[in-house]
Amino acid sequence: MLFAGRVNGADIVTRLLYTLAGSRTVYLLLHVMLALLFLLWIRRANRWSTLRLEIAGPVILEAAIYAMTLGALITLVVDRMLGLGITGNEMVAALGAGVHEELLFRLGLFAGLVTVFTGAGNDRRVSVPLALVVSSVLFAAAHHAGAQGEPFTAHAMVFRTLAGCAFGAIFWFRSFAHAVYAHVLYDLVVAASS
Repeated sequence: MLFAGRVNGADIVTRLLYTLAGSRTVYLLLHVMLALLFLLWIRRANRWSTLRLEIAGPVILEAAIYAMTLGALITLVVDRMLGLGITGNEMVAALGAGVHEELLFRLGLFAGLVTVFTGAGNDRRVSVPLALVVSSVLFAAAHHAGAQGEPFTAHAMVFRTLAGCAFGAIFWFRSFAHAVYAHVLYDLVVAASS
């Protein structure tokens, strides 16, 4: 997805980070560092117990089953049964965008901002909505940034900001997996409808 012709909102950050890194090795090391920071956040937020094998194992197995069957099943339904003819490239773009944007804007930015705002002494009842709105506005704006970004319209900006708030609420109150699946399925419906 890094150098595909189609871009999603997270690709703006990914491509900038890759350019700033200067090499694939440095870029990958930055991702390892981000993963370690995420694990540190889990530990400091007293969520370490959620990484138990009896929890992670079934989630990973379920995700693997989805990964192996979802694309083929959706292609069958959309292409054969509904006759909408979504292409393989559109499907890959929808899958990539859903996963990548949720990683960046919900898991990274939203959760990160909650941590920063709360750490700065703000009440959690203020930090969570503020982080939700800021991350959602940035999510919407990222779709319009750069040479390959979509032309700006107020409708698209407001629509994506509200979608970002919805995905953020799903992430916060349900789980990261729920937000990713909801985003991917939404993107597939949009791709099939266009």
